[in-house]
Amino acid sequence: KKDIPAVNFIIHEIHCRRNIEICPYCSDSIPKSEMKNHIESEHVQVTCKCRMKMENSLLKDHEASSCPLRPVLCQFCDIQLAFNKLQEHELYCGARTEPCGRCGRHVLLRELQEHPRACG
Repeated sequence: KKDIPAVNFIIHEIHCRRNIEICPYCSDSIPKSEMKNHIESEHVQVTCKCRMKMENSLLKDHEASSCPLRPVLCQFCDIQLAFNKLQEHELYCGARTEPCGRCGRHVLLRELQEHPRACG
């Protein structure tokens, strides 16, 4: 899958046919001696803590960006909780109040960033 000089093509092709295989799952060129290890480490099916099944090579990205159980921080109290619990928690947590330092009124935490425009 790479450009090589025409003069080396036949030798290169012989070398590749002897030593390289194309992975049936990802189509990468893998040395024949490493194919079993490649399949076991990259393409074996694993189960995430959220019970979703996927290839091992996809697990890290799933856990970081799309797993419903990935840890996230509440924007109001910085507590860490599972992503699938965040919305419910922030609805409750954002409804707490704190006094405004300027006008002294109690302001909902979810409105605290916008409040300075209202209180002048």
